[in-house]
Amino acid sequence: MFKPLDTLLPVLQTAPARWQALCQSLPPDLLARQPAHGEWSALECLNHLIYVEKNIFPVRVRAFLAGTNFPPSPPEKDLSENAAPDPSALAAEFAALRNPSLALLKTLKESDLSRTALHRDLGEVTLEQLLQEWGAHDLNHTIQAEQALMQPFISGCGPWRKYFSDHDIALKK
Repeated sequence: MFKPLDTLLPVLQTAPARWQALCQSLPPDLLARQPAHGEWSALECLNHLIYVEKNIFPVRVRAFLAGTNFPPSPPEKDLSENAAPDPSALAAEFAALRNPSLALLKTLKESDLSRTALHRDLGEVTLEQLLQEWGAHDLNHTIQAEQALMQPFISGCGPWRKYFSDHDIALKK
């Protein structure tokens, strides 16, 4: 049986190290490169993860634990705002924000998973559903960032390009 608490923590624990490795190893212009007009760069994905770490998931977990509904979320700023200055600093900020979230999650018990709260758009949701969404959200934007990083390699690989059709953003437009 799938146990979200046992599986979610390792997923969320790996993300900061993955981002730090990417941001310390890759050139800033590749990290900031949008794969196509209107598509997020890797750094825009990281900025979004920072936003949700500050304003969404831990805030909502605490609302569940307090027995309250979700507070309104503050609007997300332009994701490209912090996209270029220092990728390593952004990765470090994400790691610093993630650590207290992990500590919060470690306090949860199986009995907490059935707690409910009201979401403005989705109606009643359980803490377990929110935790599943957090894991999927984290992995989704990691994949999105890596897909953005792949684009210059895909476009330059000549006859091998056909093997990347699932990831080639130019083919999806």
